[in-house]
Amino acid sequence: MCGIVGYIGNREAYPIIVKGLQRLEYRGYDSAGVALYDEESKQVQVSKTKGKVADLEKKAAQEISRKGKLGIGHTRWATHGVPNDVNSHPHVSNSGELIIIHNGIIENYDALRKELENRGYTFKSDTDTEVLVNLIEDVKKSENLKLGKAVQVALNQAIGAYAIAVFDETRPNELVVARLGSPLAIGVGEDEYFVASDASPFIEYTNNAIYLEDGEMAIIKREKGVKVRKIKSDSEVEPYVQELQLNLEQIEKNGYDHFMLKEIYEQPDAISDTYRGRMLVDEGIIRMAGVEDNLEKFTNAKRIIIVACGTSWHAGLVAEYLFEDFARIPVEVEYASEFRYRNPVIYPDDVVIAISQSGETADTMAAIKLAKEKGAFVFGVCNVVGSSISRETHAGAYTHAGPEIGVASTKAFTTQITVLSLIALKVAKAKGSITNEQLHLHLQELSLIPEKVAEALKSNEHIELIAEKYKDVANFLYLGRGFNFPVALEGALKLKEISYIHAEGYPAAEMKHGPIALIDEQMPVVVIATKKGHYEKVISNIQEIKSRNGRIIGVVTKGDVAVRELADYVIEVPDTIEAFTPLVTTIPLQLLSYHIALMLGKNVDQPRNLAKSVTVE
Repeated sequence: MCGIVGYIGNREAYPIIVKGLQRLEYRGYDSAGVALYDEESKQVQVSKTKGKVADLEKKAAQEISRKGKLGIGHTRWATHGVPNDVNSHPHVSNSGELIIIHNGIIENYDALRKELENRGYTFKSDTDTEVLVNLIEDVKKSENLKLGKAVQVALNQAIGAYAIAVFDETRPNELVVARLGSPLAIGVGEDEYFVASDASPFIEYTNNAIYLEDGEMAIIKREKGVKVRKIKSDSEVEPYVQELQLNLEQIEKNGYDHFMLKEIYEQPDAISDTYRGRMLVDEGIIRMAGVEDNLEKFTNAKRIIIVACGTSWHAGLVAEYLFEDFARIPVEVEYASEFRYRNPVIYPDDVVIAISQSGETADTMAAIKLAKEKGAFVFGVCNVVGSSISRETHAGAYTHAGPEIGVASTKAFTTQITVLSLIALKVAKAKGSITNEQLHLHLQELSLIPEKVAEALKSNEHIELIAEKYKDVANFLYLGRGFNFPVALEGALKLKEISYIHAEGYPAAEMKHGPIALIDEQMPVVVIATKKGHYEKVISNIQEIKSRNGRIIGVVTKGDVAVRELADYVIEVPDTIEAFTPLVTTIPLQLLSYHIALMLGKNVDQPRNLAKSVTVE
């Protein structure tokens, strides 16, 4: 949500910033802007507009020279103030000297604005960001401070969340950045520095990055490097420069029309990468350092609480079945956004598992901090190495899915389930709730999942035909039971996210408690009906739908006969152990949503109103 890019060095900043903003488009935004310091004219050039980065490029070509070796760029997600040119970032202080970009929300901006207005400041926009840049200017001038110190003092007066980059046209040799609650990375090159919301904008220039921790700021100078300090205490911090595991090829489409489709097809490899080195099938061993080092925390836990949002919450629901079935530990799955605002009962012997693809989800971060305050052991499951959640939790496990650019998560879901399966099986073995034979059977089957996912992907053309049939309907219903109830929820979410068709997921047994009233010949119902668990019960549900003229799309085990006789369409998936069926049944639902959205002319990778990672409330 919102994207920040900055550059200071010896290259022309504009092309680096624009390309960086394009790489951050997946985060979701409604406007874009750029500010550059032109050394020849010794002036700041600003161009910004409502719309896409492509619109910014057209406008900037007409408005500014696009020259300068210091610059910042931004893609904005509207919070305070509607999306328009004036509210777009960057924002300039009243004197014209300070220029800022900001991701986050300043909660006390209204009080600060009134105070500044009393001191003679005027405002062009409705944004909290323009208030912040003028607050910094007011502090700087009234206390005769350098920019870095002025930023620090001003941020101690601001309440909220932020990642900012700001520069002073009178000191064009430095760039000041800070973060609290929103991610910010500094790319370290040879006498040049990059700033971005994540590493993707600068990966082609450097593999070295500093990830600021919450409550830290940095003063970046061309010749003197990076100095990091705490915002609250002013104490200096030794910056940790880490080598990035990302490469340019991973964030390109590689011949696919959309990132989402690429990432759907990457799932066989992503799942393999997730368990590679962790799962020794022949020996019946699972190696996960984060679990092994804290095994007693898991085995002694009277309860596991899972906190997550969106698709990660659905993966958590699958994990509830996994932990309760394998390890016999009670599990509660909580929306992080609700958990943080309750007064939840948390005991020191609880294990809290926080799941997030980005590792930056604001609500999940807040839930982690709450759980830690109450003395629980917190374990993180995320994809992005070095992310906030990976640093904030006591221990954790990466999914190793690789970058996920499409806003609608696909490989994040399956790799999260893979990691959670390994954890549940390892804990179960340590507790003695499964036998060596059962463990070996499950590990062997999990090792076959990548090729079974690859087989499920072969139904793509058949699914495209089904999508053509139902692309114009107004509503969809998704039904599943047991391990596949969360898959029904996830399938409905995918369709809603990218096609904007209303869809709901339900446990199949709940159909008679309300949703059955919606069934008619206009209502397609996707039923996950693998030959596992409560198969006969699901058949009964399908018959009830059929008798009311509902249209049935069945996701079935390869070779199924009973559902085929009842359904309008069937999509076959390979057979597997019930606990792992979500890893194959979710594949056709991802493809169905993709093709329907594409046929409706929707922006598959950047659906309206959505951001990849929700880093503010």
